[in-house]
Amino acid sequence: MEGTQLHRVRATVALFVLATSGCTLVGSPELVSPPPSPDSFPEETPRSEPPSRGGNMVEYEQGGQTFRVLDSSYGYDERGMASWYGEQFHGRPTSSGEPFDMNRLSAAHRTLPIPSWVRVTNLSNGRSVLLRVNDRGPFADTDRRIIDVSYAAAVRLGMVEAGTASVRVEAVEPWQRRTQGNRFE
Repeated sequence: MEGTQLHRVRATVALFVLATSGCTLVGSPELVSPPPSPDSFPEETPRSEPPSRGGNMVEYEQGGQTFRVLDSSYGYDERGMASWYGEQFHGRPTSSGEPFDMNRLSAAHRTLPIPSWVRVTNLSNGRSVLLRVNDRGPFADTDRRIIDVSYAAAVRLGMVEAGTASVRVEAVEPWQRRTQGNRFE
């Protein structure tokens, strides 16, 4: 009798677990959020800002390579690969000292002054987005990768699943200088 009763208790617990987990798997709105749409992450308007106190050194070393920070963002236009970063770095300080927010439109670049504004265009689907560069990177595959974009930017560019995309990165006005100084006419 005890064995049969124990079997019934186990069966009841198993059915309860299956029933309650089934609700979660179906997509209860309180427990499972829908995938974000590109419009979930609004663009900001580029604005003039003073150079960041962090990240604007003349040059720096990372992974045995030396990188020279550009004096200005004026005229920067390059094609290469973009990758994205998100949850693993969320809340950590960026090179500018600001906390990284994976849900804001931002980017990491090895040589542009911080902050800078860029338009990144995914060359495979034509999607583009304005991003504020406030961090340094990417430092993996430096021969091909030219920019790391936030998760929000990756959603807007349609590159989350692939992880990388062929892009064009163009600096936009207001042009940023590495140090406080001469203004652009």
